[in-house]
Amino acid sequence: MAMASSVKVVLGSIAFAIFWVLAVFPAVPFLPVGRTAGSLLGAMLMVLFRVITPDQAYAAIDLPILGLLFGTMVVCVYLERADLFKYLGKLLSWKSKGAKDLICRICLISAISSALFTNDTSCVVLTEFVLKIARQHNLPPHPFLLALASSANIGSAATPIGNPQNLVIAIQSKISFGDFVIGILPAMLVGALVNAILILCMYWRLLSVQKDEEDATGEVVAEEDVHSHRFSPATMSHSPSFNSQSQEWNSRMESMNGSTAHNDTLRNRVNSADHNEILSGSVDSARNSNASKEATNKNVESDAFSVESSEKREKLSTRWKRRFWKSCVYLVTLGMLISLLMGLNMSWTAITAALALVVLDFKDARPCLEKVSYSLLIFFCGMFITVEGFNKTGIPSTLWDLMEPYAKINHVSGIAILAIVILVLSNLASNVPTVLLLGGRVAASAAAISASEEKKAWLILAWVSTIAGNLSLLGSAANLIVCEQARRAPLHGYTLSFWNHLKFGVPSTLIVTAIGLTLIR
Repeated sequence: MAMASSVKVVLGSIAFAIFWVLAVFPAVPFLPVGRTAGSLLGAMLMVLFRVITPDQAYAAIDLPILGLLFGTMVVCVYLERADLFKYLGKLLSWKSKGAKDLICRICLISAISSALFTNDTSCVVLTEFVLKIARQHNLPPHPFLLALASSANIGSAATPIGNPQNLVIAIQSKISFGDFVIGILPAMLVGALVNAILILCMYWRLLSVQKDEEDATGEVVAEEDVHSHRFSPATMSHSPSFNSQSQEWNSRMESMNGSTAHNDTLRNRVNSADHNEILSGSVDSARNSNASKEATNKNVESDAFSVESSEKREKLSTRWKRRFWKSCVYLVTLGMLISLLMGLNMSWTAITAALALVVLDFKDARPCLEKVSYSLLIFFCGMFITVEGFNKTGIPSTLWDLMEPYAKINHVSGIAILAIVILVLSNLASNVPTVLLLGGRVAASAAAISASEEKKAWLILAWVSTIAGNLSLLGSAANLIVCEQARRAPLHGYTLSFWNHLKFGVPSTLIVTAIGLTLIR
């Protein structure tokens, strides 16, 4: 593509530069409007500067990508309501055998959940669990946070729904869900393993610290749990009965009567008879009173038992409804994944699954739909227009024409040069704009060699642009999410510094990227 006029080149470059600055540094002091507003500003400037027409701007918005992104976000909202991520968090510490075991679990669970439910979602939900586990083991949290963020990025590379740039690649390349997974899954599995080994090697000494405080706390909690479930029978007061007291009093009266004179016998008998009549009347009255009290107590107990049984039935019914609804959510999600593997349209499959969950919930969907990140969808709309305008200037095509002879993917040196370019651009301009700028050109260059090389080129672009996010803290949204969530945690707050991330990110990114490139077919 030839270069556009000088005016379009200058104005288009200015609009793209504004978009880039606000996308990479959303809180820049002179214009702290954020990424979403920055992408819309860049798109508006492209139209105002007449780099592209309004019709071209509308045509640049890729609706299938937005549909797939929206559908997966809604499904993730319902999965969170169904406690899936809560169970994943509990799985992290279930029967743990130490800090090193926890690192391996975090790497595994983060990678798998990110491949199925996007890396951003996994990082949002699992960060606080990871912080709690690190504090319980009396260890510095940053190795665990690095394991979570880096494994989330690596795991998300395996599927088209793992991250936004893979969504773009899957839609533009028309590679089926199954072929995408088969092409990158071996690289993802080996990369996640190598990443875990690197973390263990780099932080072995920190992870070997004794955790006496945590063990003591665990013993106390276990003891409290035993007491809370221990059966303690009710204690009843056993007071002597009125009849036994009257019998004792009668026996005393008889002994007293035996010691009196003979001439008082008749009078004593009369008095004794009177006392017996009084005693008999009081005993009968007491028995009637006890009987009425017992009847009242039985009625009260019966009413209480009926109320308690009805409450138990209601709780049981609610519990079973909840379990049934959770099962339906999991089955719909599983059906969505199977449909994607069968090669059905990815956008409409995700949207169908999302609407099925809305209907099954049988409630007003507004609270769940409000949790969808509409700002991200708007960001994508503005980015599509801005990148399309920058492509119209001819600058990306000119730069690619200079680099293409050295980036042929049928040579090892060409793959290395292409990987370096993608790595640098992904950290300078972010991974999604890099994919939008390079995707079509890299694929066209590879298609000139063979159809299989074209598919490999798309997969290389997906792998390198995703792993590039581990290079620095600013490399991916998942890193920023982990950092921000950890900093804002109410009880276990921790700040993951830029340099702490960079010390691990650089060697991990280079090694994992290189190993993965040898496994992509």
